[in-house]
Amino acid sequence: MTPEPTVNDPAGADPLCDESEFSALIEEMVALEAPRLFAVVQEYGERVDARIAAWGIAFPDHTEVITTDHARRMSLSAPSRALRLFSYGNRIRARITWVTLNGATALKAP
Repeated sequence: MTPEPTVNDPAGADPLCDESEFSALIEEMVALEAPRLFAVVQEYGERVDARIAAWGIAFPDHTEVITTDHARRMSLSAPSRALRLFSYGNRIRARITWVTLNGATALKAP
């Protein structure tokens, strides 16, 4: 069992601000520190077809990737490290496609 981290007792301390401002501060903190979500997409041939082979989460210090069939889970140093694991010869190339609110952006394998 992991012990809880030691924190100062907040009993008796005044709130920093009202609830709405505190919620806004928390939302900003989450937005700034959220890991980035991406898909590992396999492209067949020259834009003949494609499929999502895995999903990943990029943290500042590492990346977690899980295949869509749940057969493999990987912990990698960076999202780009997944590209070689999902590329096969010249016929199947992998690309990282970042999930964004307005669509997606891709990083192709060389």
